[in-house]
Amino acid sequence: MLRRVGSRWKARKSINLPPPAVLVLVYLVFTVLGALVLWLPISHNGDIGLGEAIFTSTSAVTVTGLVLADTGSAFTGFGQAVIAILIQLGGLGLMTTAVLVLGALGIQVGMPQRMVLREEVNQTSLSNLTVLVRIILVIALVCQTVGALLLALVFVPQYGWGGVWQAVFHSISAFNNAGFALHPDSLSQWVGNPIVNITIPLLFILGGIGFIVLGDIYQKRNWMKLTLHTKLMLVGTLVLILWGSLAFGVLEWSNPETLGQLTLGEKLWASWFQGVTPRTAGFNTINTGGMHDSTSLLTMTLMVVGGGSTSTAGGIKVTTLAVLLLASVAFFRRRTVLHAFGRSIGLEEVMKVMALTTISMLLVLSGIFIVSISHDGDFLDLAFEVTSAFGTVGLSRGATGELDGFGRAVIIFIMFIGRVGPLSIGFFLATRSVPRVKYPPGQIYLG
Repeated sequence: MLRRVGSRWKARKSINLPPPAVLVLVYLVFTVLGALVLWLPISHNGDIGLGEAIFTSTSAVTVTGLVLADTGSAFTGFGQAVIAILIQLGGLGLMTTAVLVLGALGIQVGMPQRMVLREEVNQTSLSNLTVLVRIILVIALVCQTVGALLLALVFVPQYGWGGVWQAVFHSISAFNNAGFALHPDSLSQWVGNPIVNITIPLLFILGGIGFIVLGDIYQKRNWMKLTLHTKLMLVGTLVLILWGSLAFGVLEWSNPETLGQLTLGEKLWASWFQGVTPRTAGFNTINTGGMHDSTSLLTMTLMVVGGGSTSTAGGIKVTTLAVLLLASVAFFRRRTVLHAFGRSIGLEEVMKVMALTTISMLLVLSGIFIVSISHDGDFLDLAFEVTSAFGTVGLSRGATGELDGFGRAVIIFIMFIGRVGPLSIGFFLATRSVPRVKYPPGQIYLG
Protein backbone atom coordinates (compact mmCIF):
# COMPACT_ATOMS: atom_id res chain seq x y z
CA MET A 1 0.00 0.00 0.00
CA LEU A 2 1.26 3.50 -0.85
CA ARG A 3 0.80 6.70 1.17
CA ARG A 4 1.63 10.26 0.18
CA VAL A 5 4.24 12.23 2.20
CA GLY A 6 4.54 15.71 0.76
CA SER A 7 5.21 15.22 -2.92
CA ARG A 8 6.54 11.73 -2.51
CA TRP A 9 4.84 8.38 -2.25
CA LYS A 10 6.14 5.83 0.20
CA ALA A 11 5.19 2.26 0.65
CA ARG A 12 3.46 1.49 3.92
CA LYS A 13 4.07 -2.00 5.12
CA SER A 14 1.59 -3.73 7.34
CA ILE A 15 1.88 -7.21 8.74
CA ASN A 16 -1.38 -8.93 9.48
CA LEU A 17 -0.72 -12.26 11.12
CA PRO A 18 -3.61 -14.62 11.72
CA PRO A 19 -4.47 -15.34 15.37
CA PRO A 20 -2.82 -18.80 15.45
CA ALA A 21 0.45 -17.29 14.23
CA VAL A 22 0.27 -14.58 16.90
CA LEU A 23 -0.39 -17.27 19.50
CA VAL A 24 2.70 -19.18 18.38
CA LEU A 25 4.83 -16.04 18.64
CA VAL A 26 3.52 -15.25 22.13
CA TYR A 27 4.40 -18.72 23.38
CA LEU A 28 7.78 -18.52 21.68
CA VAL A 29 8.61 -15.17 23.32
CA PHE A 30 7.69 -16.42 26.79
CA THR A 31 9.71 -19.60 26.22
CA VAL A 32 12.82 -17.58 25.33
CA LEU A 33 12.36 -15.18 28.23
CA GLY A 34 11.88 -18.09 30.63
CA ALA A 35 15.03 -19.76 29.32
CA LEU A 36 17.10 -16.62 29.83
CA VAL A 37 15.90 -16.25 33.42
CA LEU A 38 16.54 -19.94 34.18
CA TRP A 39 20.04 -19.54 32.72
CA LEU A 40 20.92 -16.84 35.26
CA PRO A 41 23.21 -18.00 38.11
CA ILE A 42 20.51 -17.10 40.65
CA SER A 43 18.20 -19.74 39.14
CA HIS A 44 20.39 -22.84 39.35
CA ASN A 45 23.20 -24.45 41.28
CA GLY A 46 25.79 -24.23 38.52
CA ASP A 47 24.93 -27.25 36.39
CA ILE A 48 22.44 -25.68 33.96
CA GLY A 49 23.69 -24.39 30.61
CA LEU A 50 21.76 -22.45 28.01
CA GLY A 51 20.65 -25.64 26.25
CA GLU A 52 19.26 -27.13 29.44
CA ALA A 53 17.57 -23.81 30.29
CA ILE A 54 15.85 -23.68 26.90
CA PHE A 55 14.70 -27.28 27.24
CA THR A 56 13.37 -26.72 30.77
CA SER A 57 11.61 -23.47 29.84
CA THR A 58 9.94 -25.10 26.84
CA SER A 59 8.89 -28.07 28.96
CA ALA A 60 7.40 -25.72 31.58
CA VAL A 61 5.58 -23.38 29.19
CA THR A 62 4.18 -26.33 27.27
CA VAL A 63 3.33 -28.03 30.62
CA THR A 64 5.12 -31.19 29.50
CA GLY A 65 7.43 -32.14 32.34
CA LEU A 66 10.32 -33.73 30.46
CA VAL A 67 13.58 -32.67 32.14
CA LEU A 68 17.31 -33.05 31.65
CA ALA A 69 18.14 -32.49 35.33
CA ASP A 70 16.40 -33.05 38.64
CA THR A 71 14.29 -29.95 39.24
CA GLY A 72 14.58 -30.10 43.02
CA SER A 73 18.39 -30.28 43.18
CA ALA A 74 19.52 -28.54 39.97
CA PHE A 75 17.46 -25.36 40.47
CA THR A 76 17.42 -22.98 43.39
CA GLY A 77 14.25 -21.86 45.14
CA PHE A 78 14.13 -18.88 42.76
CA GLY A 79 14.53 -21.13 39.74
CA GLN A 80 11.82 -23.45 40.98
CA ALA A 81 9.51 -20.44 41.44
CA VAL A 82 10.24 -19.36 37.86
CA ILE A 83 9.38 -22.85 36.62
CA ALA A 84 6.14 -22.78 38.62
CA ILE A 85 5.22 -19.41 37.09
CA LEU A 86 5.96 -20.70 33.59
CA ILE A 87 3.84 -23.77 34.29
CA GLN A 88 0.96 -21.61 35.49
CA LEU A 89 1.19 -19.32 32.47
CA GLY A 90 1.42 -22.21 30.04
CA GLY A 91 -1.32 -24.23 31.71
CA LEU A 92 -3.92 -21.50 31.98
CA GLY A 93 -2.81 -20.00 28.68
CA LEU A 94 -0.71 -16.93 28.03
CA MET A 95 -3.50 -15.00 26.35
CA THR A 96 -5.92 -16.04 29.09
CA THR A 97 -3.53 -14.61 31.68
CA ALA A 98 -3.07 -11.45 29.61
CA VAL A 99 -6.83 -10.90 29.40
CA LEU A 100 -7.09 -11.33 33.18
CA VAL A 101 -4.36 -8.74 33.75
CA LEU A 102 -5.87 -6.28 31.27
CA GLY A 103 -9.28 -6.70 32.88
CA ALA A 104 -7.82 -6.07 36.34
CA LEU A 105 -6.21 -2.87 35.06
CA GLY A 106 -9.47 -1.73 33.51
CA ILE A 107 -8.13 -1.98 29.96
CA GLN A 108 -10.67 -3.10 27.38
CA VAL A 109 -9.78 -6.22 25.44
CA GLY A 110 -9.92 -5.48 21.74
CA MET A 111 -11.04 -7.66 18.86
CA PRO A 112 -7.52 -8.78 17.84
CA GLN A 113 -6.82 -10.00 21.36
CA ARG A 114 -10.17 -11.77 21.49
CA MET A 115 -9.41 -13.57 18.25
CA VAL A 116 -6.07 -14.83 19.59
CA LEU A 117 -7.75 -15.83 22.85
CA ARG A 118 -10.39 -17.73 20.88
CA GLU A 119 -7.66 -19.80 19.25
CA GLU A 120 -5.96 -20.48 22.58
CA VAL A 121 -9.09 -21.75 24.31
CA ASN A 122 -10.21 -23.57 21.14
CA GLN A 123 -13.53 -21.78 20.73
CA THR A 124 -15.46 -21.04 17.56
CA SER A 125 -17.22 -17.92 18.83
CA LEU A 126 -15.97 -14.61 20.19
CA SER A 127 -18.90 -14.23 22.57
CA ASN A 128 -18.57 -14.91 26.30
CA LEU A 129 -14.78 -15.27 26.09
CA THR A 130 -14.23 -13.00 29.09
CA VAL A 131 -16.76 -15.04 31.07
CA LEU A 132 -14.85 -18.20 30.18
CA VAL A 133 -11.61 -16.56 31.32
CA ARG A 134 -13.12 -15.75 34.71
CA ILE A 135 -14.35 -19.34 35.04
CA ILE A 136 -10.84 -20.58 34.27
CA LEU A 137 -9.32 -18.29 36.92
CA VAL A 138 -11.78 -19.25 39.67
CA ILE A 139 -11.49 -22.98 39.00
CA ALA A 140 -7.70 -22.81 38.90
CA LEU A 141 -7.37 -20.85 42.15
CA VAL A 142 -9.84 -23.00 44.06
CA CYS A 143 -8.43 -26.34 42.88
CA GLN A 144 -4.79 -25.42 43.41
CA THR A 145 -5.41 -23.90 46.84
CA VAL A 146 -7.33 -26.94 48.08
CA GLY A 147 -4.74 -29.24 46.52
CA ALA A 148 -1.86 -27.43 48.23
CA LEU A 149 -3.59 -27.62 51.61
CA LEU A 150 -4.16 -31.36 51.26
CA LEU A 151 -0.62 -32.05 50.07
CA ALA A 152 0.74 -29.99 52.95
CA LEU A 153 -0.64 -32.67 55.27
CA VAL A 154 1.93 -35.03 53.74
CA PHE A 155 4.89 -32.77 52.94
CA VAL A 156 5.01 -30.52 56.05
CA PRO A 157 5.37 -33.38 58.57
CA GLN A 158 8.11 -34.86 56.39
CA TYR A 159 10.04 -31.73 55.34
CA GLY A 160 9.04 -29.15 57.95
CA TRP A 161 8.00 -25.72 56.75
CA GLY A 162 9.84 -26.40 53.50
CA GLY A 163 7.02 -28.81 52.79
CA VAL A 164 4.71 -25.83 52.24
CA TRP A 165 6.59 -24.96 49.06
CA GLN A 166 6.62 -28.64 48.10
CA ALA A 167 2.82 -28.71 48.44
CA VAL A 168 2.32 -25.49 46.46
CA PHE A 169 4.71 -26.48 43.66
CA HIS A 170 3.24 -29.95 43.19
CA SER A 171 -0.31 -28.60 43.33
CA ILE A 172 0.48 -26.11 40.55
CA SER A 173 2.27 -28.77 38.53
CA ALA A 174 -0.53 -31.31 38.97
CA PHE A 175 -3.47 -29.04 38.14
CA ASN A 176 -1.69 -27.75 35.04
CA ASN A 177 -0.86 -31.31 33.97
CA ALA A 178 2.84 -30.42 33.92
CA GLY A 179 4.36 -33.39 35.73
CA PHE A 180 7.28 -31.43 37.20
CA ALA A 181 8.30 -32.85 40.58
CA LEU A 182 10.93 -31.78 43.08
CA HIS A 183 12.20 -35.34 43.54
CA PRO A 184 14.34 -37.42 41.15
CA ASP A 185 11.93 -40.36 41.40
CA SER A 186 8.87 -38.12 40.95
CA LEU A 187 6.31 -39.33 43.54
CA SER A 188 7.48 -42.93 43.86
CA GLN A 189 8.20 -42.68 47.59
CA TRP A 190 4.48 -42.04 48.17
CA VAL A 191 3.26 -44.96 46.05
CA GLY A 192 0.97 -46.12 48.85
CA ASN A 193 0.02 -42.76 50.36
CA PRO A 194 -3.76 -42.21 50.01
CA ILE A 195 -3.60 -38.39 50.18
CA VAL A 196 -1.02 -38.12 47.39
CA ASN A 197 -2.71 -40.81 45.28
CA ILE A 198 -6.07 -39.07 45.52
CA THR A 199 -5.13 -35.38 45.52
CA ILE A 200 -2.63 -35.38 42.65
CA PRO A 201 -4.82 -37.40 40.22
CA LEU A 202 -7.92 -35.36 41.07
CA LEU A 203 -5.99 -32.17 40.36
CA PHE A 204 -4.82 -33.22 36.92
CA ILE A 205 -8.19 -34.80 36.09
CA LEU A 206 -9.97 -31.54 36.94
CA GLY A 207 -7.37 -29.51 35.07
CA GLY A 208 -7.42 -31.85 32.08
CA ILE A 209 -11.15 -32.38 31.70
CA GLY A 210 -11.67 -28.85 30.43
CA PHE A 211 -12.87 -25.59 31.94
CA ILE A 212 -15.94 -25.55 29.70
CA VAL A 213 -16.98 -28.93 31.08
CA LEU A 214 -16.50 -27.84 34.69
CA GLY A 215 -18.40 -24.62 34.05
CA ASP A 216 -21.22 -26.47 32.32
CA ILE A 217 -21.54 -28.91 35.23
CA TYR A 218 -21.57 -26.07 37.77
CA GLN A 219 -24.21 -24.08 35.89
CA LYS A 220 -26.63 -26.88 34.96
CA ARG A 221 -26.05 -29.67 37.49
CA ASN A 222 -28.36 -31.91 35.49
CA TRP A 223 -27.21 -34.67 33.15
CA MET A 224 -30.05 -34.09 30.69
CA LYS A 225 -29.21 -30.39 30.37
CA LEU A 226 -25.48 -30.84 29.83
CA THR A 227 -24.05 -30.10 26.39
CA LEU A 228 -22.98 -32.85 24.01
CA HIS A 229 -19.34 -31.88 24.51
CA THR A 230 -19.61 -32.27 28.28
CA LYS A 231 -21.32 -35.66 28.02
CA LEU A 232 -18.72 -36.98 25.58
CA MET A 233 -15.91 -35.73 27.80
CA LEU A 234 -17.32 -37.23 30.98
CA VAL A 235 -18.11 -40.63 29.46
CA GLY A 236 -14.86 -40.74 27.50
CA THR A 237 -12.77 -39.76 30.51
CA LEU A 238 -14.44 -42.38 32.71
CA VAL A 239 -13.90 -45.13 30.14
CA LEU A 240 -10.24 -44.21 29.61
CA ILE A 241 -9.56 -44.04 33.36
CA LEU A 242 -11.12 -47.46 33.97
CA TRP A 243 -9.41 -49.00 30.96
CA GLY A 244 -6.00 -47.50 31.75
CA SER A 245 -6.06 -48.48 35.43
CA LEU A 246 -7.33 -52.03 34.88
CA ALA A 247 -5.02 -52.70 31.94
CA PHE A 248 -1.97 -51.37 33.77
CA GLY A 249 -2.73 -53.48 36.82
CA VAL A 250 -3.21 -56.66 34.77
CA LEU A 251 -0.10 -56.16 32.64
CA GLU A 252 2.26 -55.12 35.46
CA TRP A 253 0.91 -57.07 38.45
CA SER A 254 3.84 -59.50 38.62
CA ASN A 255 6.55 -57.30 37.09
CA PRO A 256 9.31 -57.03 39.75
CA GLU A 257 10.46 -53.68 38.31
CA THR A 258 7.07 -51.99 38.77
CA LEU A 259 4.27 -53.57 40.82
CA GLY A 260 5.76 -56.96 41.64
CA GLN A 261 7.55 -55.90 44.84
CA LEU A 262 4.66 -53.81 46.24
CA THR A 263 1.99 -54.79 48.75
CA LEU A 264 -1.58 -55.37 47.61
CA GLY A 265 -2.69 -51.89 48.64
CA GLU A 266 0.29 -50.25 46.94
CA LYS A 267 -0.37 -52.23 43.77
CA LEU A 268 -3.95 -50.96 43.64
CA TRP A 269 -2.91 -47.36 44.30
CA ALA A 270 -0.11 -47.56 41.71
CA SER A 271 -2.42 -49.11 39.09
CA TRP A 272 -4.93 -46.29 39.60
CA PHE A 273 -2.24 -43.61 39.48
CA GLN A 274 -0.41 -44.97 36.43
CA GLY A 275 -3.68 -45.56 34.60
CA VAL A 276 -4.60 -41.89 34.95
CA THR A 277 -1.27 -40.08 34.70
CA PRO A 278 -0.61 -40.77 30.96
CA ARG A 279 -3.52 -38.43 30.24
CA THR A 280 -0.82 -35.66 30.00
CA ALA A 281 -0.07 -35.44 33.75
CA GLY A 282 3.45 -36.88 33.72
CA PHE A 283 3.85 -37.88 37.38
CA ASN A 284 4.79 -41.45 38.21
CA THR A 285 4.84 -43.58 41.36
CA ILE A 286 6.66 -46.56 39.80
CA ASN A 287 9.72 -47.00 37.58
CA THR A 288 8.42 -46.07 34.13
CA GLY A 289 11.50 -47.48 32.45
CA GLY A 290 10.79 -50.90 33.95
CA MET A 291 7.36 -51.32 32.34
CA HIS A 292 6.69 -54.15 29.90
CA ASP A 293 6.62 -53.24 26.22
CA SER A 294 2.88 -53.89 26.13
CA THR A 295 2.31 -51.47 29.00
CA SER A 296 4.50 -48.88 27.31
CA LEU A 297 2.36 -49.11 24.17
CA LEU A 298 -0.78 -48.76 26.30
CA THR A 299 0.71 -45.68 27.95
CA MET A 300 1.68 -44.20 24.58
CA THR A 301 -1.89 -44.62 23.32
CA LEU A 302 -3.26 -42.80 26.35
CA MET A 303 -0.65 -40.06 25.93
CA VAL A 304 -1.72 -39.44 22.34
CA VAL A 305 -5.38 -39.12 23.36
CA GLY A 306 -4.71 -36.68 26.20
CA GLY A 307 -7.42 -34.67 27.95
CA GLY A 308 -10.10 -32.20 26.96
CA SER A 309 -10.36 -28.97 24.98
CA THR A 310 -9.89 -25.68 26.86
CA SER A 311 -7.94 -27.54 29.50
CA THR A 312 -4.38 -27.75 30.77
CA ALA A 313 -3.94 -31.10 29.00
CA GLY A 314 -2.46 -31.92 25.62
CA GLY A 315 -3.00 -34.73 23.11
CA ILE A 316 -5.55 -34.96 20.33
CA LYS A 317 -8.28 -34.74 23.02
CA VAL A 318 -10.92 -37.17 24.26
CA THR A 319 -13.68 -35.70 22.10
CA THR A 320 -11.53 -36.22 19.02
CA LEU A 321 -11.26 -39.92 19.81
CA ALA A 322 -14.99 -40.07 20.51
CA VAL A 323 -15.90 -38.51 17.16
CA LEU A 324 -13.50 -40.85 15.34
CA LEU A 325 -15.16 -43.88 16.94
CA LEU A 326 -18.64 -42.52 16.24
CA ALA A 327 -17.70 -41.90 12.61
CA SER A 328 -16.40 -45.47 12.29
CA VAL A 329 -19.60 -46.87 13.78
CA ALA A 330 -21.69 -44.71 11.47
CA PHE A 331 -19.72 -45.95 8.45
CA PHE A 332 -20.26 -49.63 9.24
CA ARG A 333 -23.92 -49.01 9.95
CA ARG A 334 -24.32 -47.23 6.61
CA ARG A 335 -25.33 -43.97 8.26
CA THR A 336 -24.53 -40.55 6.82
CA VAL A 337 -25.07 -38.64 10.07
CA LEU A 338 -23.37 -39.12 13.44
CA HIS A 339 -25.52 -39.30 16.57
CA ALA A 340 -24.63 -39.20 20.26
CA PHE A 341 -26.83 -38.55 23.31
CA GLY A 342 -29.71 -37.39 21.15
CA ARG A 343 -27.60 -34.90 19.20
CA SER A 344 -26.10 -34.98 15.73
CA ILE A 345 -22.51 -34.17 14.81
CA GLY A 346 -21.91 -32.32 11.57
CA LEU A 347 -19.51 -33.15 8.77
CA GLU A 348 -17.33 -30.13 9.54
CA GLU A 349 -16.52 -31.47 13.01
CA VAL A 350 -15.63 -34.85 11.51
CA MET A 351 -13.32 -33.23 8.95
CA LYS A 352 -11.60 -31.20 11.67
CA VAL A 353 -11.11 -34.32 13.76
CA MET A 354 -9.65 -36.22 10.83
CA ALA A 355 -7.31 -33.35 9.99
CA LEU A 356 -6.15 -33.03 13.60
CA THR A 357 -5.56 -36.77 13.92
CA THR A 358 -3.70 -36.98 10.61
CA ILE A 359 -1.43 -34.06 11.45
CA SER A 360 -0.78 -35.46 14.92
CA MET A 361 0.13 -38.93 13.67
CA LEU A 362 2.40 -37.51 10.98
CA LEU A 363 4.08 -35.30 13.57
CA VAL A 364 4.70 -38.17 15.99
CA LEU A 365 5.96 -40.54 13.30
CA SER A 366 8.18 -37.86 11.76
CA GLY A 367 9.57 -37.00 15.19
CA ILE A 368 10.41 -40.64 15.91
CA PHE A 369 12.11 -40.98 12.52
CA ILE A 370 14.16 -37.78 12.88
CA VAL A 371 15.28 -38.56 16.43
CA SER A 372 16.28 -42.09 15.43
CA ILE A 373 18.60 -40.68 12.76
CA SER A 374 21.02 -39.28 15.33
CA HIS A 375 20.40 -41.75 18.15
CA ASP A 376 20.53 -45.54 17.86
CA GLY A 377 19.01 -46.33 21.23
CA ASP A 378 16.12 -48.62 22.03
CA PHE A 379 13.40 -47.85 19.49
CA LEU A 380 10.55 -48.16 22.00
CA ASP A 381 12.28 -45.72 24.34
CA LEU A 382 12.66 -43.17 21.53
CA ALA A 383 9.04 -43.60 20.44
CA PHE A 384 7.92 -43.25 24.05
CA GLU A 385 9.82 -39.97 24.53
CA VAL A 386 8.50 -38.43 21.30
CA THR A 387 4.93 -39.45 22.10
CA SER A 388 5.30 -38.03 25.61
CA ALA A 389 6.57 -34.76 24.16
CA PHE A 390 3.70 -34.50 21.69
CA GLY A 391 1.09 -35.23 24.34
CA THR A 392 2.85 -32.79 26.70
CA VAL A 393 2.89 -35.61 29.25
CA GLY A 394 6.41 -35.77 30.63
CA LEU A 395 6.61 -39.50 31.35
CA SER A 396 10.01 -40.84 30.33
CA ARG A 397 11.83 -44.13 29.94
CA GLY A 398 15.17 -42.31 30.32
CA ALA A 399 16.02 -41.68 26.67
CA THR A 400 15.68 -37.88 26.76
CA GLY A 401 18.84 -37.39 28.81
CA GLU A 402 20.78 -39.58 26.38
CA LEU A 403 19.88 -37.56 23.27
CA ASP A 404 22.39 -35.25 21.61
CA GLY A 405 21.73 -31.59 20.87
CA PHE A 406 19.89 -32.36 17.65
CA GLY A 407 17.64 -34.91 19.31
CA ARG A 408 16.82 -32.53 22.15
CA ALA A 409 16.00 -29.81 19.64
CA VAL A 410 13.51 -32.15 17.99
CA ILE A 411 11.90 -32.91 21.37
CA ILE A 412 11.68 -29.16 22.10
CA PHE A 413 9.98 -28.58 18.75
CA ILE A 414 7.49 -31.39 19.31
CA MET A 415 6.69 -30.20 22.85
CA PHE A 416 6.04 -26.71 21.51
CA ILE A 417 3.76 -27.86 18.71
CA GLY A 418 2.05 -30.34 21.00
CA ARG A 419 0.99 -27.50 23.29
CA VAL A 420 0.07 -24.82 20.77
CA GLY A 421 -1.79 -27.34 18.67
CA PRO A 422 -1.25 -28.87 15.23
CA LEU A 423 -4.27 -27.10 13.80
CA SER A 424 -3.18 -23.74 15.22
CA ILE A 425 0.22 -24.18 13.59
CA GLY A 426 -1.30 -25.21 10.29
CA PHE A 427 -4.19 -22.73 10.34
CA PHE A 428 -2.30 -19.91 8.64
CA LEU A 429 -0.87 -22.24 5.99
CA ALA A 430 -4.29 -22.48 4.37
CA THR A 431 -7.12 -20.03 3.88
CA ARG A 432 -10.75 -20.75 3.40
CA SER A 433 -12.09 -19.73 0.04
CA VAL A 434 -15.00 -20.60 -2.17
CA PRO A 435 -13.70 -22.58 -5.16
CA ARG A 436 -14.22 -20.74 -8.45
CA VAL A 437 -13.90 -23.89 -10.51
CA LYS A 438 -15.85 -27.07 -9.81
CA TYR A 439 -14.74 -30.42 -11.13
CA PRO A 440 -16.84 -33.47 -11.99
CA PRO A 441 -16.86 -36.17 -9.29
CA GLY A 442 -14.32 -38.97 -9.50
CA GLN A 443 -14.06 -42.39 -7.93
CA ILE A 444 -11.32 -43.98 -5.89
CA TYR A 445 -11.18 -47.48 -4.45
CA LEU A 446 -10.39 -47.90 -0.74
CA GLY A 447 -9.55 -50.95 1.33
